[in-house]
Amino acid sequence: MGRDELLRRSLVALAAAVVVTGLATASLRKAAATYGFGILAIAGVLLPDWEFFDRDFSQWLTPMPASRRTAAAAAAEREHDVWKFKPYPLRMAMLTTIYGFGLYKWWIYVSS
Repeated sequence: MGRDELLRRSLVALAAAVVVTGLATASLRKAAATYGFGILAIAGVLLPDWEFFDRDFSQWLTPMPASRRTAAAAAAEREHDVWKFKPYPLRMAMLTTIYGFGLYKWWIYVSS
């Protein structure tokens, strides 16, 4: 499953969540908040250049060495390794904190 298919499935799941939230709360604002939070969450996971961020945290502030592969070869290689995500502890703590806080604020808004 490539990034395009993963994005498509994520957006369909988000659409279902927006519909369920809208029907359960009978509020267009809460459905719009669900859509906004979902788009930001999907973009935060699928859009970053994970090849850059899959390095050690201390290497993030230095430029990434240029690859001698062609763009087509790099894209073909990444197609198979879409979720080859290295769980560095600092990155996992940062993502958990950000998404946890966002999910908490969304839940407080929607359940009120």
